[in-house]
Amino acid sequence: MELLKRRILTEGRVEGKDVVKVDSFLNHQMDVVLLNEIGKEFQSRFVNQTVTKILTIEASGIGVACITAQYFNVPVVFAKKMESRNLDKEVFESKVTSYTKGIEYGIKVSKRYLGPEDHVLIIDDFLANGQAIAGLRNIVKQAGAHLTGVGIVIEKSFQNGGKVIRDEGIHLESLAIIKEIENNKIIFKEEGRE
Repeated sequence: MELLKRRILTEGRVEGKDVVKVDSFLNHQMDVVLLNEIGKEFQSRFVNQTVTKILTIEASGIGVACITAQYFNVPVVFAKKMESRNLDKEVFESKVTSYTKGIEYGIKVSKRYLGPEDHVLIIDDFLANGQAIAGLRNIVKQAGAHLTGVGIVIEKSFQNGGKVIRDEGIHLESLAIIKEIENNKIIFKEEGRE
């Protein structure tokens, strides 16, 4: 998705050898016009798939998931990281290790909002080592739901998350794939090439 790649190159900031910050338009301050185009793109990439729910994880996946959901005309369910008195007692639970924060936390989804009748599309902003996706997939499995696929805004292919997901035969669509970061410069994977 060329529009997204241009924004990453012009506004993204590299920190270290493996962190790309896109908080000016994706996951802190959000450019709703860009998110709208991202939502349309995900819909076009999963157009022939059955989707009854979109699943994401709080917090940075919620914006992308909500705008994508309007193109599928389905609800968004997001896994909560925080304990809350208003969260149902009957929940699906999983553990996730945050790549950027380096901490493990529990995620929960109410059993009321996900079940065996659902065809779930997981949407998230970044894919690095795939821990968030693994945690969400675990919740889909616990619910007895069908995993339709995974939509990622930005994948870092120099980390193993995308390879693991693809090797398991899961339909994965990443809108921008970063092949490497070299001398603080972001280099994208060319379409159709490894």
